[in-house]
Amino acid sequence: MNTRTFVVQPRLPEPLEPLRTLAYNLWWSWNPPATDLFRRLDVDLWETCGHNPVVMLGQISQERLERMARDDAFVAQLTRVMDAFYIYHEGRTWFGERFPQFKNQLVAYFSAEFGIHESLPIYSGGLGVLAGDHLKSASDLGVPLIGVGLMYRNGYFEQQLTQDGSQLDIYNAYDFHRWPATQALTPEGAPVRVTVHMGEQAVIAQVWTARVGRVRLFLLDADLPDNPPEYRSVTHRLYGGDSTMRIRQEILLGVGGMRVLRAVGVAPDVCHMNEGHAAFLALERIRLAMVEKNLTYHQAREATCGGNLFTTHTPVPAGIDRFDPKLVESHLEWMARDLGISMNELLSIGRENPADLTEEFCMAILALRLAYRSNGVSRLHGEVSRGMWKSCWPNVPRDEIPITHVTNGIHLRSWTSATMGELFEQYLGPTWAEDTGDPELWQRISSIPDAEIWRVHERRRERLITFARRRLRDELTRRGAPPAEIEAAESILDPKALTIGFARRFAPYKRATLILRNIERLATLVNNSNRPVQIIFAGKAHPRDGAGKELIKQLMATIRKPELRRRIVLLENYDINLARELVQGVDVWLNNPIRPLEASGTSGMKVIANGGLNASCLDGWWIEAYNGENGWAIGDGRVYEDNAYRDQVESDAMYNLFESEILPLFYDRGDDGLPRRWLARVKQSMRTIAPFFNTHRMLREYSEQLYTPAMTRYRHLSADTFRAARDLSAWKDDLRQRWNQIQIVDVSADAPGVLKVGDSLSLRARVKLGAIDPKDVNVEIYVGPISPTGEIVHGKRVMMRRAGDADGAQLYEGSIICASSGQHGYSVEVVPNHADLAEPHDNDLVVWG
Repeated sequence: MNTRTFVVQPRLPEPLEPLRTLAYNLWWSWNPPATDLFRRLDVDLWETCGHNPVVMLGQISQERLERMARDDAFVAQLTRVMDAFYIYHEGRTWFGERFPQFKNQLVAYFSAEFGIHESLPIYSGGLGVLAGDHLKSASDLGVPLIGVGLMYRNGYFEQQLTQDGSQLDIYNAYDFHRWPATQALTPEGAPVRVTVHMGEQAVIAQVWTARVGRVRLFLLDADLPDNPPEYRSVTHRLYGGDSTMRIRQEILLGVGGMRVLRAVGVAPDVCHMNEGHAAFLALERIRLAMVEKNLTYHQAREATCGGNLFTTHTPVPAGIDRFDPKLVESHLEWMARDLGISMNELLSIGRENPADLTEEFCMAILALRLAYRSNGVSRLHGEVSRGMWKSCWPNVPRDEIPITHVTNGIHLRSWTSATMGELFEQYLGPTWAEDTGDPELWQRISSIPDAEIWRVHERRRERLITFARRRLRDELTRRGAPPAEIEAAESILDPKALTIGFARRFAPYKRATLILRNIERLATLVNNSNRPVQIIFAGKAHPRDGAGKELIKQLMATIRKPELRRRIVLLENYDINLARELVQGVDVWLNNPIRPLEASGTSGMKVIANGGLNASCLDGWWIEAYNGENGWAIGDGRVYEDNAYRDQVESDAMYNLFESEILPLFYDRGDDGLPRRWLARVKQSMRTIAPFFNTHRMLREYSEQLYTPAMTRYRHLSADTFRAARDLSAWKDDLRQRWNQIQIVDVSADAPGVLKVGDSLSLRARVKLGAIDPKDVNVEIYVGPISPTGEIVHGKRVMMRRAGDADGAQLYEGSIICASSGQHGYSVEVVPNHADLAEPHDNDLVVWG
């Protein structure tokens, strides 16, 4: 049968026509008055439709629409919301006022997943939710940014649990016409399409556009009849399939994403790779520059790398995508041919040791090598990343590895409950959501009466318990549980009890079951009639993570014990909607990963503005946030070699914390029934954590430290038909050929063996440069404390000055100021010097002496 399709849109009465505009811009999702409009149309239908306004407008009765069009109060609210919508889009922005010189430049933000709202299910967890919050803050601040991702027909899987806790991975087939996204069209009205080769196969993808406030998000969809079935499935499942499927997804994201931007008339100055999944975009940028600007491979690489940024989110090598060289060759031989390089040369860009022909191809290394700047997502993760990737810069000290950090944050308006937001508007000011990075604004938290914060938070906890009961009842009904068990779900949990939330991916390193190590002690905690505790768990295990699935089974078996079953629940299918209910209602957010395996973590940040507190191991973001009075630390942050001993020590520390500190503080009530010491800690948490751990602060840092420097560099390198890029490429080629002529003949110091703080140590070095011009190098002292292993740590570079010739060599002199006591060390290094170098070690040319 030859079926032809067409799309039917709802017929809205003229007064309600603005609802269509609103439904297709996810701005409504973080603006409570806009969300309330759809809820007011039909409360029950809003829930049934999964908070999706596009679906809702298609299902609501025409009679109901006509009735609401005659409702003056509703139409007045719609008018106010649309006024705010247009003012938002046309108003002044932070970026526009801070960087007016960059108003015509653009950042393209590539990510394999985006978690913006549950109505657009193209996310799996923290990486995607961070990407969604990134887009929202970029919109709020006016950062000139567009997003690029994939449109997944089956999304990520829906989790269902059996009676014994086995996880079933359910994939739904979605109708994109029912999502808040539209097909991208050419000026002639035809669908925008791009073609990407994967080996010999040409894969065609169409493009969908989602609006996220001021930001456009382009999403590629390969599920087209034009493609063979095995290539249509490339955009079926997020993180689905084997290595072949993953490399095809990542080629489509990186190469196809760049081609989409060309197809819609967008030429970004900066491309930001959110994790290594999108790293193939760097190769495509080089190819495009060669074709469009008549550059050589090396010239194009020099020019385009100046506009590439890379954010790594993974603190362990095992979490990085690596591909067999033959798999890469079978899919990208055409790319090497177009770049004018051998396949081995292309593969070498993604290898720690470029000369090892057997080493797998690593997407993170490809991104690191082809990015102007790279960053981790917390201070500790930056340190871990520099150690993890040191082999890519074998001659560079660990502290000098060019990987910085920008600590993650959350979009506060999205995660703060509407009722708490109203309280903030009253006491912090009506623009609190626009000024989330202002510490002075958050000092006004002190002016909010304890009773008002407590009243709002208690209502959110009560709502959470009602929500959990309803979810659990529905889950038990679907599993075919006995009627008595389903009925009991109506009375589980206590709306007044201290409620702990633990929700995240069930990966072994996150240790979801750590609190279950001592069942007797746990049972005593949760069954204390005077100071009861209850725990709500949620989270999925990756479909191929057998160990994670086993953790879910262990948890389910434990909480079914009679002494625990009414106080501990596990809710299925953790998504943005469930996350929102949890972070807005829990009292304590529990986080106990194995240090240092949590790159950042953001779930705990979301409870702060809702009156919740964190109890967490000192890993990821919590190291930076914790000050001793704004939450609790589990353990002392040390790293253990014995895993069993570590788990025993930290589980005991957790129990002790709840028994001796958290519970007494929560249940210490005054005559007015308020836990004032608890609320003092809540306010301290809000004052000290909320101003920093938000994506408004994060986007400002990205803009100031990475985006605008990359814009400046790309603009400079591409000016005057890429003259600077051509010159820099030629200079590097020449220097690389002569570099082996450099020799540090000797280094001498004029000082006794022991110095005092404040003394100066004078150094001289004789350096032979051969045919290299002295202006093309810097000679520097690298100095710092000596570690127990004999290495220089926390080193600093001190420039030496050229002081003439000495016996056929160049003489350099410099001095070190002794700023602190202890054993210190120094070495002398020669590094390239050119005004246009990204940084001294960007090509790993260095001579030590």
